[in-house]
Amino acid sequence: MKSQINKLLETYQSIKPQIEQRLAGFQNIRENGSEFELYKELIFCLLTPQSNAERCWLAVEKLERKNLLFCNDPIKIAECLRGYTRFHHTKAKNILKNNEVLFIKNKICIRDQLNKSVDLHEKREWLVQNIKGMGYKEASHYLRNIGLGEELAILDRHILKKLVEFEVIDSIPTSISKKVYFQIEIQMKTFSHQIGIPISHLDFAFWYMQKKFIFK
Repeated sequence: MKSQINKLLETYQSIKPQIEQRLAGFQNIRENGSEFELYKELIFCLLTPQSNAERCWLAVEKLERKNLLFCNDPIKIAECLRGYTRFHHTKAKNILKNNEVLFIKNKICIRDQLNKSVDLHEKREWLVQNIKGMGYKEASHYLRNIGLGEELAILDRHILKKLVEFEVIDSIPTSISKKVYFQIEIQMKTFSHQIGIPISHLDFAFWYMQKKFIFK
């Protein structure tokens, strides 16, 4: 285990400047990003479950090019998503359903909704309870991508596999309830403190160890 941790630390040190640059970009979205940028990141995170993240971002860009992000036709949206993300019909319907929540008087109002609470965990809870198709993993991912979630764990299967590998958890749970998600999040935070890698950096390091590049 010591050699594995040393490898993780070496990997982290080699990519730390890239991670900091990426997080600075997220912080810039928080401070200067338009509502449209916040919206695109939300759509991206909604598309990612059981799908390739890079392909999901390409899907968002395709929806934007074809002026379908605000389309009222779920079939057109689903056809645009086909081949980029799994469950494209369901996700297309979710996009339309969520627009009912995110648009007020025909304007995107994500920042105002999130600013109703100062507490980060309350912001995450609002997303989970109000955005269809968004669980704790997607909500954590979204908040991190808009510069708000640096203390949250993004527990996708890649991260869970690494947590098993580093003996942070015993096994990947077959299903993740709210209680289980929070328990693993605490365990990941404890591990990150023990090895000296911030939790917002740790998932990037885990991702890089598998993919050999840094993404969202």
